[in-house]
Amino acid sequence: MAYTQLEPINEGVLSRLTDLLLCRWSCRSCWQWCWECSCCQSSDEEVEILGPFPAQTPSWLVNDCHDDKDGNNHSIIQRSTGSSIHNNGHSSPGQRRSSTEITRSTLSLARQLSSLDARRPSSPLVDVKPIEFWAMGPRKEVVQPLRKPPPPADDYFRKLEPRLYSSDSCGGDDVDSLTDDEILLRYQLGMLHFSTQFDLINGHLSVRIIEARDLPPPVTCDGARQDMAHSNPYVKMSLLPDHKNSRQTGVKRKTQNPVFEERFTFELPFLEAQRRTLLLSVVDFDKFSRHCVIGKVALPLNEVDLVKGGHWWKALVPSSQNEVELGELLLSLNYLPSAGRLNVDIIRAKQLLQTDMCQGSDPFVKVQLVTGLKLVKTKKTSCMRGTIDPFYNESFSFRVLQEDLNEVSLVFTVYGHNVKSSNDFVGRIVIGQFSTGPPESAHWRRLLESQRTPVEQWHSLRSRAECDRVSPASLEVT
Repeated sequence: MAYTQLEPINEGVLSRLTDLLLCRWSCRSCWQWCWECSCCQSSDEEVEILGPFPAQTPSWLVNDCHDDKDGNNHSIIQRSTGSSIHNNGHSSPGQRRSSTEITRSTLSLARQLSSLDARRPSSPLVDVKPIEFWAMGPRKEVVQPLRKPPPPADDYFRKLEPRLYSSDSCGGDDVDSLTDDEILLRYQLGMLHFSTQFDLINGHLSVRIIEARDLPPPVTCDGARQDMAHSNPYVKMSLLPDHKNSRQTGVKRKTQNPVFEERFTFELPFLEAQRRTLLLSVVDFDKFSRHCVIGKVALPLNEVDLVKGGHWWKALVPSSQNEVELGELLLSLNYLPSAGRLNVDIIRAKQLLQTDMCQGSDPFVKVQLVTGLKLVKTKKTSCMRGTIDPFYNESFSFRVLQEDLNEVSLVFTVYGHNVKSSNDFVGRIVIGQFSTGPPESAHWRRLLESQRTPVEQWHSLRSRAECDRVSPASLEVT
């Protein structure tokens, strides 16, 4: 009986304790309980004190979290409700009302807690970029190369090539950019027909000079027209850049359309041949003056199939060297001071100027000793028949005292033997006191510095007029 009377009192105390613990009070605006009042609900501004929040979580992750929270809240409510029913054993109207109020208050508190949990940061408050899950896949971002910044305005004029704007280049187009028809129309020097092929078995380059067409009328090297109506052409060939193993065809008399049909071979390896340039020069032979170059053709051998071979018609272009070189002479000098003897060895010559149309040349060398301005001694080599590349290997000895050595000059003159008339002059050099140039002076200086030791050197032959102009010793000989 006492328990029954205290039960309403306990329920009133419990309800007030519950209201106190759950912070329930009646709203003064609408006179409703705080969980039922819309004006008392927490807004976003009330939780702004939590500070900056992390970036937005993906939608699929938020849904799963809400589902889990709702399920947990529902289970909590069921557990709290079930426990109250289990403890009481039976439900009365007052108990149902109190349990309903407890359920509502618990549900409202769970919603508030869930909203706060959703806004509460789970990690230190750092504003980070949201995780991009697609970047963790096997696809990689394409790396673009760095772009070079544009050059400053001051470097603009550095790109210009001065040679393109020089006075020499303004005269016309580059010959390499013109076709054979354009070259023929522009210069009108004719065309050359030739062929090349490399023999891998024997290891030599074969060059065949076939013919030439439409050569211009003969002119002198200074550009003046000659009285002759036809040229006397021949072809001189060499391998650039060092003009090794030069060759030349026979002279064709009085024709502007010569047919040569001559074949020449150059002994060199295949790889060496690919690094060479074949230079073919068409020359006009003149017995009474220097030979003049009509035109030339340059063929880089790395641009053609040497093994397969081929024939070409090439238009002739002007040559910067109007006159043909007179040739070269290899000499060896040696002085013996104890015996007072000056020994001279004439070893060989190459690519001498051709003096005979039919048989090439019959060259020989005359060596003359001049002391001061007086001719002392004259000697000469044997005559080599029908060649422009003679081998002599002949030695001569002159008696010269050591005190007179500084006044000595040696004059070397190459002639082409001629039976019907006087010998044809080819070229000359002077070595000694009155040398004809720096190479000759260097050879004589080496002789004086290294006595008793032979000193060899190649010399380029000069014209008679040039030697007479620079060397007084050349005027003392015939």
